Amino acid sequence: MLNFKELPAVKKQLMKCVRCGKCRSVCPVFEEIKNETVAPRGHVFMVQMLRDGQVAPSRQVGEHLSNCLLCETCTVNCPSGIDIHELNAAARSYVYDKNKNAAKDLLFDKFWTNPSLIAAGVKCMSFAQKLGLQTLFRNIGLTKLLPGDLSKAEKILTSAPSRSARSRLAPVNAAKKDKKLRIGYFLGCATNVLYPDVALATVKVLVNNGCEVIIPENLKCYGLPHIANGKIGAARELMIHNIKEFQKYDPDYIITDCASCSSALESKNLEFLFAGSPYEESARQLSEKVMDLCVLLIEVLNIKIPEGSRASEKEPSPKITYHDPCHLVNAQGVSKAPRELLQRIPGAEYREMDLAQRCCGGSGTFSLTHYDLSMKILDRKMKSAQKTGADIIATNCPSCIMQLKHGVRLHNLSAQVKHPVEIISDFY
Repeated sequence: MLNFKELPAVKKQLMKCVRCGKCRSVCPVFEEIKNETVAPRGHVFMVQMLRDGQVAPSRQVGEHLSNCLLCETCTVNCPSGIDIHELNAAARSYVYDKNKNAAKDLLFDKFWTNPSLIAAGVKCMSFAQKLGLQTLFRNIGLTKLLPGDLSKAEKILTSAPSRSARSRLAPVNAAKKDKKLRIGYFLGCATNVLYPDVALATVKVLVNNGCEVIIPENLKCYGLPHIANGKIGAARELMIHNIKEFQKYDPDYIITDCASCSSALESKNLEFLFAGSPYEESARQLSEKVMDLCVLLIEVLNIKIPEGSRASEKEPSPKITYHDPCHLVNAQGVSKAPRELLQRIPGAEYREMDLAQRCCGGSGTFSLTHYDLSMKILDRKMKSAQKTGADIIATNCPSCIMQLKHGVRLHNLSAQVKHPVEIISDFY
């Protein structure tokens, strides 16, 4: 059971709030709803009232708290330095402990903690899509029977691959040139089962730049979906498992091509989960090795993308724009390396979009549970991307890729959505 009042974020940060309202001016959700109950400041008030017993930890309170992307925009813009997203996550977990849900327990404690079940589930989805069952069910109205917003959000999941990345990659991938580094690759759930081509491109680029790539076979989810859905205890157990897995290999760096994964493995999140616990030091040691893939490629390896070896040389040079995943730019302060990587692509023209650092509304499971609100936030992003005239919208997060691909379909755009590493892998 979560000791809500003793969590560092709750115990030490609530009194920092000076009610200035800066957070309201940058919150994507507040911009759409214009109601104090969904503003970050309103959530801070709610956490304080929960802590002081002024409101009961009811389902209704949980619903108010769920109107938050956990994008951390408020946190990085807070003049008082409050980790508002941590307060919200802690309160969600406290409320959930008082309002258990058997279906959610099954999903997050059993299914989402078992990589083989996740892979099997996506394989079944892929099979159903190839048979046309998803379209059939949608046309005859069966999808309307799905609970909550899933009746609308199922349209986001349109092209599940039949094979996972893990089934196509070896646990140990030798460097093709003189070995420079031993890299531990945290292959996240979404990259593995939904975007395996990103994982293949990651390994291809790394081994061609002198890296031995180790992919631990028993990794599990990084836990952010659990935190977002009030399951902090499950997130801790998952992270303890992953810490032990990486301790077996002693890599020089631990990288991931998923912004959410690197955010979960980063020191701030691990401190949130393990401060004062027996795993605090192990978590700290792990976080010191964690790095986003683009940061490794630019700041450590300083790669030079070979010219004249592009797989599709007959195609015109692409115009590329970039969307900053919240869990990369806000949670980790990473924005320069992905752009520099894209600007190093021979012949490519990079174009900055005006809302590059604005959330796309995906935020992991948010687009599945708050579809209509998510789409309003996405609309602003897609209009910004469209203005650039880009052929490719690049981003470093599977959740963002899924959301932006849905946006491309909704807005009838011709642009492709790709991970930066997919683009540069064509040159190797």
